Amino acid sequence: MPAQIVVVTGASGGIGRAVAQAFGRRGATVALIARGEAGLAGATHDVQVAGGRAVPIPTDVADAEAVAAAADRVERDLGPIDVWINVAFTSVFAPFDQIRPAEFRRVTEVSYLGYVYATQAVLRHMKKRDRGTIVQVGSALAYRGIPLQSAYCGAKHAVQGFHEALRCELLHEKSNVRVTMVQMPAVNTPQFSWVLSRLPRHAQPVPPIYQPEFAARAVVYAADHPRRREYWVGTSTVGTLAANAVAPGVLDRYLGRTGFSSQQTSQRRDPDAPSNLWHPADGPDGRDYGAHGVFDSTAHAGDPQLWASQHHGVLGAAATGLAAAVTTAVLRRRAR
Repeated sequence: MPAQIVVVTGASGGIGRAVAQAFGRRGATVALIARGEAGLAGATHDVQVAGGRAVPIPTDVADAEAVAAAADRVERDLGPIDVWINVAFTSVFAPFDQIRPAEFRRVTEVSYLGYVYATQAVLRHMKKRDRGTIVQVGSALAYRGIPLQSAYCGAKHAVQGFHEALRCELLHEKSNVRVTMVQMPAVNTPQFSWVLSRLPRHAQPVPPIYQPEFAARAVVYAADHPRRREYWVGTSTVGTLAANAVAPGVLDRYLGRTGFSSQQTSQRRDPDAPSNLWHPADGPDGRDYGAHGVFDSTAHAGDPQLWASQHHGVLGAAATGLAAAVTTAVLRRRAR
């Protein structure tokens, strides 16, 4: 059986890096798309050590022509793309009125339009042969905006709407190309050390924090089971989205009180910290940040919710069986 051909954007660090490594362990050929040369070199090594084949393709996903050329190169040199995973993003940690228009535009171009351009680039290949899977890596913030991340939240909301519209079109066409989305919790990625920040203290994900390998397991599962429109990953994601559906106004007030402090550590922000908004933090002479951020000591490696989210049928059957057993017991008791 030929090796699976997988493309991962944002593959140089964080979730993308962990996803690439996970597919490498399955023996896949993984095309790695990112800007940072040091990170791409590290990701290439990770995939190869895991047992896969890695092909780094330096690309800025905000450049539609470059992304299309990358997809064409994979199809020409490696073979038909089986799975394309969009992860690449950038952001700015700051109150909305401290984000410059050009910065907001750049976040949108990378974190939203990058998904659009990549999906367009691979979809034209997949639709020709009527097969393939596209996974959009999202966030609980695709549904629930939080303070200090207006640009990122806007982009994730946009990806969610674009994903739903595209899925409807593919269903209308009765296409066998599948698209699914994975909504992530807070993850221990390097972004909190390299995203442009104007906060007084070092940025952090809102606890609870999960390790990138946990997120990667969810992405790989979604790629294998893409008929579901989306997956919610982590108990915190489920809780946040449920609360937002029931009482969004209450959540507004809660985040207004807690959202500033919960996204910052007690450590002062380093004014000389790198920023990857305009240029990769891990450039030719830079540091390979890897998959993990600086929160290993507090990050969780797993969550039972992940299994539950992937086995709705089993849980549904168990619940039905339990309900039937209880009903039978009650009826027998009444009969006696």
